[in-house]
Parts: sequence; structure tokens; C-alpha cells
Amino acid sequence: MKTEKTLVLLKPCTVKRNLIGEIISRFERKGLRVVGLKMMQLTDELLSEHYAHLADKPFFQRIKDAMMSTPVVAVALEGVDAIEVVRTLAGPTNGRKALPGTIRGDYSMSFQENIVHASDAPETAAVELKRFFRDEELFTLPRDLYAAFYANDEY
Repeated sequence: MKTEKTLVLLKPCTVKRNLIGEIISRFERKGLRVVGLKMMQLTDELLSEHYAHLADKPFFQRIKDAMMSTPVVAVALEGVDAIEVVRTLAGPTNGRKALPGTIRGDYSMSFQENIVHASDAPETAAVELKRFFRDEELFTLPRDLYAAFYANDEY
């Protein structure tokens, strides 16, 4: 096991519904650490890069328009197996199929307006963190802070 950093974007639907603190607290209560946090207005150029894998889909522009409707909150989280933990907490992409207790299961009825974007793999997380944060905007917290959440041989 090792600690990882991962990216979460709190989408415009989260901002519009005043759920920023609620969603971040779900990750913090689980034991993940916020090591980067900022609100930002996304641009068409940045979103074209971020969603390049969807460029040939008919809903590509709709997603970009939705993601530019308000600022988003970019959150860098750190913890043991952080990527998997975040994705488990978030639940399936389609909020209608997400189980109660997951973030999407509790707050979303939509496939698109589904509260958060979460990196899906270590390689993706590394690329996405660089896309949304400069190096000096990410922090390393003291290791002794992990003792409340993990056994000493887990981190």
C-alpha cells in the first residue's frame, strides 16, 4: 500500500447547489487529506484537452458548456489507495444507478450533472493534477497526520 494523490473536480452542479463543503467533508471524514484546493473558471481549451477522449461523441460540446457554466472547485486529495477510495465514495457515473451512501447516490439523478469528476487511474491522476494545479499549489502533509487513520505499516 502507498499513499497516492488524485484529482477531484466539484462540478458546476455542486457549486450551484451549495454542496462544496458537504462533498469535501465526505472525503475528509473517510480520512483523505486535502493537499490542494482552488476554485477556477474552466476554459473551452482546457476542457477540450481534459475531455479529448470524448471529442467524437455527440454530447462533447454539451459537457464543455455545462462545465463552463460556473467555476468548479479543483481538489487534490491524498491517502492510501486514494484513487480507488475516491471512486468508491463517488459511486457510478450515472447518479440514477449509484447506491445510496455514495456521493452520486445521495446527490445526483444525472449521468452528466453527477457532482464530481474523479481520476480513474494513477497515470490519469498524474496528468490531471498537472492540468489543474501548478507544482507549488500541491502540498505534502506531515506523515504523522496519518496515524489517526491507518496502522503504522499501512502508509
